[in-house]
Amino acid sequence: MIDFRYHLVSIVAIFLALAVGIVLGTTLLQDPAIDLAKRTSDELTNTNHGLRADLDTLRGREAGNDAFITAQTPEMVAGTLVGQRVLLIESPGSSTAVREAAQQVIEQSGAEISGRLTLTEKFLDPTGKGVLDGLVNQLKPANMVFPATATSWDRAASLLAASLMTNDPAQANTPNATTGDILGAFEAGGLVGTDGDPAKRATLAVMFAPEKPYEGETAEVLADALVSVADGFDATSKGTVLAGAAAPAVVPGDPISAVRDESEIARRVSTVDTADMPAGRVVIVYSLREQLSGRAGQYGIG
Repeated sequence: MIDFRYHLVSIVAIFLALAVGIVLGTTLLQDPAIDLAKRTSDELTNTNHGLRADLDTLRGREAGNDAFITAQTPEMVAGTLVGQRVLLIESPGSSTAVREAAQQVIEQSGAEISGRLTLTEKFLDPTGKGVLDGLVNQLKPANMVFPATATSWDRAASLLAASLMTNDPAQANTPNATTGDILGAFEAGGLVGTDGDPAKRATLAVMFAPEKPYEGETAEVLADALVSVADGFDATSKGTVLAGAAAPAVVPGDPISAVRDESEIARRVSTVDTADMPAGRVVIVYSLREQLSGRAGQYGIG
C-alpha cells in the first residue's frame, strides 16, 4: 500500500523539480530577455527624440509663418471692405481673444465695426423656447411672416437681423425705427447683450463659434440654434461668416460642422475654422469680401 511517506516524498520531488526548472529557465533566458528589453527601450527612446525634434521643427515653422502673416496682414487686407459696416456676434463659450484679434484685422480692411451682439446661454436654452417665441410674437412687425417650419431660433434671428442688418448701403449706419424696442426687450429678458452701437445697421456679420463644441444631450440643439442665427443674419444682410477654431473631430455640438453638413445653408453662409490663427483672420476678411459678391465658401483645416 502507498503510505504517507510516499506522498510526502512525491510532493517534495514535484516542488524541487519546479524550483530547478525556474532557476534553469531564468538563467538561460536572463541575458536574451534583458538584451531585448534594452533594445526595445533604446528604439522607443530614439523614436521619441525624433518625434520631439519633428514637433519642434513644425512649431518653429508655424511661428515663422504666423509672424510673417501678422506682419503682412495690414497690406493683405487694406481696402478690402471699405464702406462696409460689420456686426460682431458672440456665442456662449466663444473666445474673447479670438474676437478681438479678428476685429483688429477687420478694421484694418477699412470696415467699420457697428458693435457687438452677445448671445447668452438663456437665448440658447431649449427649455426657454416659449419665452423666446412669446417675445418674438410680441415684437415682430405685422408684415413679418415666418415659414411654418421655422424654429424658435429661426424666428428670433430673423427679428434681430431685421433690426440690426441691411443689404441696402443707403440704410447702413442708420437705425431701424423698431430696433431700440426690440434690443431693449431682448436685453431686459437676459437673452442678449450689446456693446458699441449695433442699432445703427451693419451690412455684414461675423459670428464667433464657441471655443469648444457644446457637449451633453442638448449639444446638437445648441449648435443648430447658432446655425439658425447665422443663417438669419445672412438673409437680411450682404453676408455672414461663422468663424472659430477647428474641432478635433466632427461632433454634434460644433456649429461650424453643422453649417457644413447643411448643404443649403453652406451655399449661403461662409465658415472659417482657423480664426485662432493669423492666416485665418485674413481669410475672414476675404470671406466677407466673397459674401459681398453673393458667394460663400468653407475654409480652414477641418
